[in-house]
Amino acid sequence: MNISDFLKALVPFTNDELDDILKHFKKEAIPKNQMLVRQGEVSKTLYFIESGLGRSYYLNQAGKEITQWFFGSGKFMASADSFFQQCPSLYFIEVLEDAVIYSITKEKLDELFDTYPKMEKLGRLVTTEMLTKVVNKLNAIQFQTAKERYEYMLAEFPDISYQVSLGHIASYLGMTQETLSRIRKSNSRK
Repeated sequence: MNISDFLKALVPFTNDELDDILKHFKKEAIPKNQMLVRQGEVSKTLYFIESGLGRSYYLNQAGKEITQWFFGSGKFMASADSFFQQCPSLYFIEVLEDAVIYSITKEKLDELFDTYPKMEKLGRLVTTEMLTKVVNKLNAIQFQTAKERYEYMLAEFPDISYQVSLGHIASYLGMTQETLSRIRKSNSRK
């Protein structure tokens, strides 16, 4: 999904407003496996994924990567607390497959919020959606069985099993790869 369609679907921007807003974004092609933010860095950029896939992850005490979130086409991607609070990121942000993204700095986004009240509405809508998804994931991890968490993930990211490694998926779901393999096998028999 391109950013213009995304923005218009959420907020009724005029064509002039939209043209000016889009001037603040930088469009670029990002190759697979490129790191956009490293743990400990301050995230200065918010990304919108036109095509491709990204993820955020952290390293646990044993140095193992634990996937926190996947970001697909038509979604914003950031280390949100780092970007909005301008504090060091707890997460790495990487591109998992070749991607086309739009990026905007915190300063430019703040300018747009000051210039266009509709941008503040957009920010509120996007933030509410992100918060709801994070709460849903926390609820899934706390209250659902491993199989229910897997089904929740497939509802959220239908093609994810074709796009990323089983290790990334298992860590996102908070389970071992062996448990994930058993669940996948039992689902394929249905």
